Amino acid sequence: MTNIVNITYDASGEMIYTDTEGNTFLYNLGDIAWMIAATALVWIMIPGLGFFYSGLLRRKNALSMLWMSMMTLAVVWFEWFFWGYSLSFSDTASGYIGDLRYFGLKGVLAQQSVGSTRIPSLMFCVYQGMFAAITPVIALGAIAEHARLGPTLVFVFIWSTIVYNPIACWTWNPAGWSFKIGGLDFAGGTPVHISSGTAALAIAIFLGKRRGYGTERLAYKPHNTSYVVLGTVFLWFGWFGFNGGSALGANLRAIQACIVTNIAACVGGLTWMLWDWRLERKWSVVGFCSGAISGLVAITPASGYVGAPASVLFGFMAGTLCNFATQLKFMFHYDDTLDIFAVHTIGGVVGNVLTGLFAQKSVAAFDGIADIPGGWLDHHYRQLGLQIADSAAGIGYSFICTTIILWVMHFIPYLSLRTTEEAEIVGIDDHEMGEFAYDYVGLEQELGIKSEEEGLAHEHENATSGGREPRHSISHHADGESSTGSNVEKHAP
Repeated sequence: MTNIVNITYDASGEMIYTDTEGNTFLYNLGDIAWMIAATALVWIMIPGLGFFYSGLLRRKNALSMLWMSMMTLAVVWFEWFFWGYSLSFSDTASGYIGDLRYFGLKGVLAQQSVGSTRIPSLMFCVYQGMFAAITPVIALGAIAEHARLGPTLVFVFIWSTIVYNPIACWTWNPAGWSFKIGGLDFAGGTPVHISSGTAALAIAIFLGKRRGYGTERLAYKPHNTSYVVLGTVFLWFGWFGFNGGSALGANLRAIQACIVTNIAACVGGLTWMLWDWRLERKWSVVGFCSGAISGLVAITPASGYVGAPASVLFGFMAGTLCNFATQLKFMFHYDDTLDIFAVHTIGGVVGNVLTGLFAQKSVAAFDGIADIPGGWLDHHYRQLGLQIADSAAGIGYSFICTTIILWVMHFIPYLSLRTTEEAEIVGIDDHEMGEFAYDYVGLEQELGIKSEEEGLAHEHENATSGGREPRHSISHHADGESSTGSNVEKHAP
């Protein structure tokens, strides 16, 4: 029986692949082991983002964000297997998008990857699939509290195909137009952060404002700050695989990427927290977490190109500009629930621009392979223009395509994303899922139960067989109606 792949090992334990034409390729098992670990690190960021978003919302919508993160992972990975990888990284791609040469991952095995000759295509595929999965999770934070969950399944598949795959292709595929002209994006400033942050802006504008926008009703604090911290821990931890793994090997460049990633996160967190302290005279852990993530976003495109001193500036500029950018939603009257545009698009642009200034030929060569002209520090002044052009292309393409997708889905039966006012009052968890993140007592308080005695009376009436949660929406709408409106309506947060 003939083996599908011809794999042998040399005396030192290195893996040798021989293709059908007799060509041999040598892979270091240490590189592959690091990439497997980095893949797992990026995976853990996906539920981490779900916890981060969940903690920032009201408790009646908390579980929907956790559902969204895991659902998106599943849908994107099917899309990635189906045709996403081929559309992004086929080696016969155009400057804009790939073809279906690797449809269904056919032929994606031990041959050299388009990303690096040091790892096989199968390893590169599974690693990049995690980037593809987390990107729409970032964007879908914009649906929080005022969107139907079912249509997001369709939206994620379409968005990944039409928006993410082309941007990943033109950025990282050697055939892509941005790659060819010399754009520098080490780990996803444009494909991941700018594309998702801009998509979130398009979603926020298209869905419109939540019920109670502009009133104290939406001036709530995060319902679970511990979830915010937990999510940040998962994200920060995973970002070492996100940026460090983008070196596509266990080498000095991967270590350097981890160092600047950690510095930028620390400085970004401290900067944002201090800006908030200036206003509130409180040491906000939410502010620190937001700043740390903004620093991580900004350093992403630069992590394999800049030295440690420059990463301090990346963290400071991201923590400052992203903090100030949270005011844009008030200036332009759009309801970006979780400030995704401010953190990811603005942070991504900051990172891309600073990469044009501080990228160094010597740092990129830490892996012994990369050869770039550098940025302004290396007197390559053209690089800044290339970085700005790449950022503008990502913003424009993502915003326009996302808006078109949402507009078309709106006119297809059952695919409109906007939920009803009733769902906003009761909460997406109850209305869309019938499940809850917490014990029902706290939720009933949020929905208008004023006392424990009143809650116990409702508990008997709402008893379910085998479940912990009462049917809030059914009971409140059955019993709370009056000539002046429902009890839920009057007491909803």
